[in-house]
Amino acid sequence: MRALSWRNSRLNCSRWGLPPPASMTLPFEYQNPTLQFETFMADARDCAGLATTNMAWNMVVGVLHAFRNRLAVNEALAFSAVLPPVVRALFIEDWNPEQAVLPFGEPADWLADVRSVRAQHNFSPPDAVAAVAAALRRHVDARAFDDVLAHLPAEARSYWQSPKPSRAGNASCAA
Repeated sequence: MRALSWRNSRLNCSRWGLPPPASMTLPFEYQNPTLQFETFMADARDCAGLATTNMAWNMVVGVLHAFRNRLAVNEALAFSAVLPPVVRALFIEDWNPEQAVLPFGEPADWLADVRSVRAQHNFSPPDAVAAVAAALRRHVDARAFDDVLAHLPAEARSYWQSPKPSRAGNASCAA
C-alpha cells in the first residue's frame, strides 16, 4: 500500500466526497521560533539589567511558572495560547495540572517563587516580574494578550501590570 501524502490526499478528496483541504500556509510564529525566543531572552535580560541570557533563564522560567501555578487549568491554557511558541513551551514545562492552585498573594510571594527556581543560580532582581512582563509585551499580540488578561482574575492582571523596570541605559523597558 502506498503511503498517503498531503498531495495524494488532496487529489483523492473528491474520490471520498470530501472538500480539498484549505491552503496550508505555515504560520509566521512557527517559521523561526528560535530567533524569536533569542530576541525575547535578550529583551528579558536587558529589562532585568542582567549580564547574560543564561542569567535571565531562571528568572523567565520562574516568572512563567509562578504565574501558571496561580491559575486554574482553563485559565493557564487560555493564557498560553497568546504566548510565542517557545515561551509557551516554557510556560507549560513540568506542569502538573492536578496540583492545587496557589493563591496570588503579594508581589513578595511571586518573587520568592521566581527566586526558588534553581536558587543557587538565580539572579532575579527585585523587579523580575515587571522585567519579564515588559519583555514579554514586546513579543506578543498586544490585543490578544490584553483580551486574555481581561478574562482572568484581577490578581492575574496585576501580575503582568507590575510597575515597569527602569534600568539605566535601557529606557525601552521602562515605558
